[in-house]
Amino acid sequence: MAAFDCVIRGGTVVDGSGGKPFEADVAVSQGRIAQVGKVSGAGTEEIDAKGKLVTPGFVDIHTHYDGQAIWSSRLVPSSAHGVTTVVMGNCGVGFAPCRKDDHELLIAVMEGVEDIPGVVMAEGLSWEWETFPDYLNALDARKRDIDVAAYLPHSPLRVYAMGRRGADREPATEADLARMKALSREAMEAGALGFATSRLFIHRTRDGDSIPSYDASETELSAIAQGMREAGKGIIQMVMNARQRSWTEEIGVLTRLTAESGRPGTFTLGTSNEPSDDWKVALRAIDEANRTGPGITAQVFPRPIGMILGHNLSVNPFSLCPSYQPLKALSFADRAAALKNPELKRKLVSEEPGQSASMLAIIGRNWEYMFEVTDPPNYEPAPETSIAAQARARGVKPEEIAYELLMKNDGAQMLIVALGNLQGGSLEVCRQMLLDKDTVIGLGDGGAHYGMICDASFPTHLLTHWTRDRKGERLPLEWAIKALARDPAKAVGFEDRGLLARGYTANLNIIDYDRLALHTPEILFDLPAGGRRLNQRADGYALTMVGGRIIYRGGAPTGDLPGKLLRGAQPAPTH
Repeated sequence: MAAFDCVIRGGTVVDGSGGKPFEADVAVSQGRIAQVGKVSGAGTEEIDAKGKLVTPGFVDIHTHYDGQAIWSSRLVPSSAHGVTTVVMGNCGVGFAPCRKDDHELLIAVMEGVEDIPGVVMAEGLSWEWETFPDYLNALDARKRDIDVAAYLPHSPLRVYAMGRRGADREPATEADLARMKALSREAMEAGALGFATSRLFIHRTRDGDSIPSYDASETELSAIAQGMREAGKGIIQMVMNARQRSWTEEIGVLTRLTAESGRPGTFTLGTSNEPSDDWKVALRAIDEANRTGPGITAQVFPRPIGMILGHNLSVNPFSLCPSYQPLKALSFADRAAALKNPELKRKLVSEEPGQSASMLAIIGRNWEYMFEVTDPPNYEPAPETSIAAQARARGVKPEEIAYELLMKNDGAQMLIVALGNLQGGSLEVCRQMLLDKDTVIGLGDGGAHYGMICDASFPTHLLTHWTRDRKGERLPLEWAIKALARDPAKAVGFEDRGLLARGYTANLNIIDYDRLALHTPEILFDLPAGGRRLNQRADGYALTMVGGRIIYRGGAPTGDLPGKLLRGAQPAPTH
């Protein structure tokens, strides 16, 4: 009889601790790592990993799979990029708690903030829940490929507690605050990972209205945090409004909330493309807060924060122009054919864009930081390859260059615009933020922005670009694996994963590092109601395991669905 369920033989183990890679066997039994080193006992399955990396499964703590985890058993793109645990409910948007009469309102919020078509949610969501504990039970009842955890989102909470007044952003009364506090405690005790809110001005509903949580008072946030304090559980996740206020002011709010509640906090930190030291101000504020408080981490994305543009996507540089509006009712093929008309081109390259409920559509027409999407994609493109630089070199308008590029591949070519993190045309400032002691990697946004973003592929980008292919200063492989696995896991209280050591959850990857490659984004129509989404494939993932069971082999899904709902923080193994 075999001693172990599985033994992975002779791989180069990068264990997630940050230590140097070493050659070893890894034995797995009953969903846990049983042994790392020279394993003498046999496994029911023996896997040869010679010449390949063996790593912990990756942890993505900023996703929006709240809907996809209901209507799909596979959380792609994340699970196809070595991610074995995701956290959803970020930015304070989600689908619970929610009364039947408010279904359409929450769909409108999610459609506006996260670019998920309303028809997809209308068909894909089963709505067999009302309270947040009900929603967790609905998640728990479903089979899926990877592990999930969920925050209690602020916007649904506010509407559930206050009704229409909550949606209209009226001030909360004492009774409203007491209700939200009680619901917060109930959610934490049922297994919410924490509470999430957004204060960001560009987060709007599909009609252009501010979302319910926008500009909620600190008194309201404090009441919710007090519910967490009473439960003794949870982390506070926040998207800040630093552009309209300041990092100092916004981090001050989170610092006070963590101090009052005794619960840790986390938020998204980025930098503008233009020269600025605001990120240093933010890191100093975190350092100061962490000297006495329960701990705050900043989540930094390891490539530009931006969006993908195209005629078959949610946004392109001409989609707000008056002459483009009739094209939106056409099929993609008919739209591409119409765009070949020289007279239409003349109009579109000359027109000023109109207004939109989508703030991203409005702010994304930045020619200096707009580039052609290549295969493989380049997320640190040279400034001289931007649309603006090409236009200057040819002595034409940037609109001319963008139009020509988008018409390649029969109108299917994509552009990418960097909205942040590409300061001075380089990721050097991003690298410095990533290396700070108070930051972790976050903002994959899987399950959201289906028609404009495909950032859930960031683990593959981190490993290929930052540790192997970058022309500038690179990052050590052992640092990158720790940053993808152990660091985000610890930041949200998952002490049982992110490390290849005895007793830890057997979530792991076998990676052919030399073959690891990220492909250009592609468009699929596999959402409910035939909805469209961007996907991004990778080569080089030889095997991915969740709870000791193999979910991907040779880059293809096995059909096994061992993923579990993680109810709150997870304790470290006792060995």
